[in-house]
Amino acid sequence: MSSILSDLQKTVVSGLVLTVILFILIRLIVGTGFALDHAWFAFFFRWLHVLSGVMWIGLLWYFNFVQIPNMPNIPDEQKPAIGKVIAPSALWWFRWGAMATMVTGIILAGMMGYLVEALTLGLIDEGASTPIGVGMWLGLIMWFNVWFIIWPNQRKVLGMVEANADEKAASARRAMLFSRTNTLLSIPMLFCMVAQQNGGFA
Repeated sequence: MSSILSDLQKTVVSGLVLTVILFILIRLIVGTGFALDHAWFAFFFRWLHVLSGVMWIGLLWYFNFVQIPNMPNIPDEQKPAIGKVIAPSALWWFRWGAMATMVTGIILAGMMGYLVEALTLGLIDEGASTPIGVGMWLGLIMWFNVWFIIWPNQRKVLGMVEANADEKAASARRAMLFSRTNTLLSIPMLFCMVAQQNGGFA
């Protein structure tokens, strides 16, 4: 077991294998069979959407609740380890988590037939998809911030793009402010996503 848990790739693969085993066992116990129909694929994309969303928002909150507040407490000689090792890796998972969340969310909304109603905030369907639509728009704004504001500015801060000291300082502040904007938006976004299916606006 320690050989599995000592290697991240083996841990993730084992988690997926365990998921498949549990899926099969639960299907056998419940006796619902194995029909890979529209409902199952909608569930599958919802699961992928939640999984990638946990990666995205988890890293967003890591940056804002852990890394940014504690950077001033890190000795200067240790800060390069954050900028050259931890931050680039975290930002890779962060931005691709955001992309996967958006793609799976759009696929799911299309499969469930509420994509247009949600994006028009329920105006077409008398408000039925307004909560999920608000959540989707907040998520799209957050995704845009990740890919077109936070990441380009972080590339300057991390030295991936040439920038002088003043530009790096300005980029660091801009990236931080938009990351904080996404943290702010993540709270009502998650509320809207959960509320649509669980009576939060009833």
